[in-house]
Amino acid sequence: MAHDELRPLGKGYVQVYTGNCKGKTTAALGLAFRAMGRGLKTYIGQFMKGQQYGELEAAKLVKPYITIEQYGRKDFIHVKNPPDPEDVRMAGEGLAKAWLAMKKGNYDIVVFDEIITAHYFHLVSLDDMLNIARNKPENVEVVLTGRYAPKELIDAADLVTEMLEIKHYYQQGVGARDGIEC
Repeated sequence: MAHDELRPLGKGYVQVYTGNCKGKTTAALGLAFRAMGRGLKTYIGQFMKGQQYGELEAAKLVKPYITIEQYGRKDFIHVKNPPDPEDVRMAGEGLAKAWLAMKKGNYDIVVFDEIITAHYFHLVSLDDMLNIARNKPENVEVVLTGRYAPKELIDAADLVTEMLEIKHYYQQGVGARDGIEC
């Protein structure tokens, strides 16, 4: 199935995956995997992630259908501290790369993974996110993920899903597990 022959996305929409529970990135990856089955290509730009997550290795197996790039350091950013200029710089470079991926026409789906959380940590602006939602190409599906989605972004989106924590094993002291959370 050649990608150029298959173009089922006549119109792309803006999706937001938010909430305080696990599953936002996983949902975006699931969308990319489903799209791959229809010959669509997905670009995933991961903000605030610099660690080796399992999806990075998996994406290598399905190139050129899923491409993932990370924009961040391994270090944790604390919301109570002003953002480090290096983190702001990395987020800005990531935003430019993901914007280019969205505008260039090589991808059917562009995921701005954890951009909403990056906004919460003052690494990208609300205007940056609204600019993505309002100026995406007609035939590109855009997904923005992360906790704490602002009302303005929710209003600008076509689809909003909130991951709601009912119960989580983190509360029992279980840390992130390879292949499940990372």
